[in-house]
Amino acid sequence: MIKLSGVIITYNEEEHLEKCLASLVDVVDEIVVVDSFSNDKTPEICKAFNVKFIQNRFEGYIEQKNFALSLANHDYILSLDGDEALSDYLKKSILEVKENWLYDGYYCNRLNNYCGQWIKHSDWYPDKKLRLFKKNSGEWKGINPHDRYTLKKGLKAGKLKGDLLHWVYRDYKEHNLKVENFSTIAANAYFKLGKKSSLIKIIFRPSWAFFKAYFLRLGFLDGLNGFIICVQTYNVTFLKYIKLYKLNKDK
Repeated sequence: MIKLSGVIITYNEEEHLEKCLASLVDVVDEIVVVDSFSNDKTPEICKAFNVKFIQNRFEGYIEQKNFALSLANHDYILSLDGDEALSDYLKKSILEVKENWLYDGYYCNRLNNYCGQWIKHSDWYPDKKLRLFKKNSGEWKGINPHDRYTLKKGLKAGKLKGDLLHWVYRDYKEHNLKVENFSTIAANAYFKLGKKSSLIKIIFRPSWAFFKAYFLRLGFLDGLNGFIICVQTYNVTFLKYIKLYKLNKDK
């Protein structure tokens, strides 16, 4: 059987972190937590689970996750966020893979909980994530704050059964704050990459994002919260391009 390292990055994750760590205990052979100097009970919760706990200055989700990978002792990695946990079905699937590893990495579906409701449609499900992989098979890439683990060219990925559970926002106020924050991070990341905004992008991109999520991906089937999620998908896209436009204009 292979040895598996559970790797997590955290910042003020006390609300869900215990569920996250408890779901890993019977699945992984070590747990590594890289914390961005939390000021809540995150460190105390980690100590109760006897994890390898390191604090490191946060420079971006991608940068922090790649740093965390470098601290793992084993050659196989299971990567989670502090507000995620393995479902029982996903635990069973991972344990089976530990006995018979076939691919360079494995995807699973992530099921998101929004204000107490599990969301089954729009851009939020199946929300496929590659979280189980061989060390050095790839790296975390993407544009902050949207990170993704990317396998090297030519490597193959399999699929795990079961859902990765993710508690996203406890209320609408928290979602509003994250939309403001994430749109700023994304605009700055786009700006560093030399991307441009325009009136056409400011109008078209948010509208298409809403239409795709609400109608094509059936967001309306999740009721009022489905509609709110799709509106916020519009908002974060709109704000990102507005802020990017201003950054380029100020330059």
